[in-house]
Amino acid sequence: MLAIDVLRWPGMNQAFLFSFIVTTLLALLAIPYAKRRPVGTPFTWGEAMLASVWTFGLMFLAFGVVPHQWIDHADKDLGWNKTKILYGPFDILKPQAAGGNFPMTLQYEAIRDVIVVVIHLWFFGLIIYLWAMWQNRGKKAAAASKEIATSAFGRPLVKKA
Repeated sequence: MLAIDVLRWPGMNQAFLFSFIVTTLLALLAIPYAKRRPVGTPFTWGEAMLASVWTFGLMFLAFGVVPHQWIDHADKDLGWNKTKILYGPFDILKPQAAGGNFPMTLQYEAIRDVIVVVIHLWFFGLIIYLWAMWQNRGKKAAAASKEIATSAFGRPLVKKA
C-alpha cells in the first residue's frame, strides 16, 4: 500500500496553509454572530473591547502573517528569487538575453509578489463583504415585516380584484 503525505508535496507549506485557513475561518465567524445579534442593540464596553481585539488580530493575521508565510515559503522552500528565471511552458517566456524571443527577463520573484497581492485582495474583499453584511443585516428583516393595514376587527384590509 502506498502512503501519500499531501503536506509533504513540493509547494505545500503547513505554516502558510494553516495561517490562511485559520484567518479565513476567523473572519467568517462574524456571519453567525451577525445573524444572532439583534439590530440596534448597543455594545457594552467589554463587547466593544473584545470586538476591537478580534478585528485587530484578524487584520494582523490577514495582512501580516499570511503574506509573510507565503513569501517565506516561496523564498526558502521553492527558491523563488531574482536568480531563478521564468521560462514558461515550452520556453515561451525565455528572455532574449538567454537566447529566447521574449523581450523581458522575468523572475519567479515577480510571481511570488503577484501572489502576495492576490492574498491581500482576498482578505480585503472578504473584510469588505463582512462590513457590508454587518451593516445591512437588519434591512431584510425590516422589509419582511412590512405590516398590512387591518380593520377594527383585526382582519387585513385587502382590495379584491
